[in-house]
Amino acid sequence: MTTIDDLPIRDELRGKTPYGAPQLDVAVRLNTNENSYPLPDAVVDAIAKAVQAELRDLNRYPDRDAVALRADLADYLGHGLTAANTWAANGSNEIQQQLLQAFAGPGRTALGFGPSYSMHPLLAQGTGSRWIGALRDPDFGLTPAAALAQIQEHDPDLIFLCSPNNPTGTALDPEVVTAVLDAARGMVIVDEAYAEFARPGTPSALTVLPGHPRLVVTRTMSKAFGFAGGRLGYLAADPAVVDAVQLVRLPYHLSALTQAAARAALSQRDALLATVEAIKEQRDRIVATLRDRGRAVADSDANFVLFEVGGDQKIVWQRLLDRGVLIRDVGLAGWLRVTAGTPAETDAFLEALK
Repeated sequence: MTTIDDLPIRDELRGKTPYGAPQLDVAVRLNTNENSYPLPDAVVDAIAKAVQAELRDLNRYPDRDAVALRADLADYLGHGLTAANTWAANGSNEIQQQLLQAFAGPGRTALGFGPSYSMHPLLAQGTGSRWIGALRDPDFGLTPAAALAQIQEHDPDLIFLCSPNNPTGTALDPEVVTAVLDAARGMVIVDEAYAEFARPGTPSALTVLPGHPRLVVTRTMSKAFGFAGGRLGYLAADPAVVDAVQLVRLPYHLSALTQAAARAALSQRDALLATVEAIKEQRDRIVATLRDRGRAVADSDANFVLFEVGGDQKIVWQRLLDRGVLIRDVGLAGWLRVTAGTPAETDAFLEALK
């Protein structure tokens, strides 16, 4: 039987495994940071009508620049942004891949501060970029001084910052972003996939965007919007950045159906985002309960919680699964991550963990 190693695959991809979380049929799935709440009927109807309107013209290519969708995304983000400042693709992963293709690649380096989103190094390797794994502070935070030390040592072409950070939930102080921008010679990407779940007073890197053409803020509709199955990610940046990613994007990369569905979802954003506060309540409940039980828990501005298990996390993960609760082993020794779901799902997790 032929294996990958029998093929003339690139050397840097040998021995690698694809990204992915277990997809198991269990009662409580809290491992992929999805929004546990199904779409309201009014949103389903709006999306269905929008998609239906596109079906007759599926013999034609979609708007390859997705101008109307980008205008809607800019309206949602605010901060004086326009369609020229935004770009959309099939999830924020594709957005970040396009940024690496445009600004990194063979002979260039990309740096991130771990523990962080495990797709960033995989995307870097897939685009031929050399990945530099810097580290966060022991409390999972990141200070300007620590970030600058790593930048001065490695001089990367592209830097990933994650706020709120996955898998820790930690948000960054905007001073870190501005300090990194001042020190870096290349592009700085702030991954804000979980921005809508941040606690009050937690600023977005969008506030730093004006006057910084090397800054890119990436977002997704998969989490707060409950649109994970729709696959829609986007960025906000200087218009020159949008021009650059259009050099590497595939022709007609975003289908007419995806564009229509995403626009309909954005038009119903009040209904979709109504679940955000409920999810934040369950996140804070998980944090408080686990701390009351004496467990170390990372501060979270996301829709998940990273907590210390006090032993081998693989054993705890399996024992929770045996009780019908699937959470995420992110490969951090002694720690596990759980998504904040519905009250019933939180009940099941807390009881199973007990």
